[in-house]
Amino acid sequence: MELDIRADDALIVVDLQVDFLPGGRLAVADGDSIVAPIEALADRYANVLLTQDWHTPHHISFASSHPGRQPFEVINLDYGPQVLWPDHCVMGTRGAEIASPALLAKAQLVLRKGYNDSVDSYSGFREADRKTLTGLAGYLRERGLKRLFITGLATDFCVNWTAQDAAANGFETIVIEDLTCAIDTNGSLASARGDMDKAGVHRISQAELLVG
Repeated sequence: MELDIRADDALIVVDLQVDFLPGGRLAVADGDSIVAPIEALADRYANVLLTQDWHTPHHISFASSHPGRQPFEVINLDYGPQVLWPDHCVMGTRGAEIASPALLAKAQLVLRKGYNDSVDSYSGFREADRKTLTGLAGYLRERGLKRLFITGLATDFCVNWTAQDAAANGFETIVIEDLTCAIDTNGSLASARGDMDKAGVHRISQAELLVG
């Protein structure tokens, strides 16, 4: 697959935040390696959007909010299974900041998610209860943006859920896989790839984007 970048395309950069880079509270291995390439790619898009994890202190997804539980354990909540995470991307903290000033300056929209204290939110389109919408689909439609290229962190969680929901909302959805990095806990990366394939999400490398 070779693709030209069009005026009605959008580049969505998922959760490229300090806490997800090496040294952060929930570091994704090699997460820093994709920052500069995404910055360079963003210069080729007329439309750049960012998502930003923005958690309350003591968020329900934090292991510290569940006495006796450890990070990466899975528990059942009202809305289903929930991986428990180290405290991360707490609103207003350095760890929650977008790691790239260049991307932040170029972004037309920064969509914050995960600020609902009682439900997690991986996807940029709807929260983990799979009912509460963020309004992103409506924004994209009103802007006339039809094809979405998704990059960022982490492949197997927020990128995956965002991509699946994008496709479910009728957008042509393309994950630039070498501009994502995975946590890959308990087989989550292989599972995410299978889920994206079933949802009709295309997975490409940045080399498949035509220069021009």
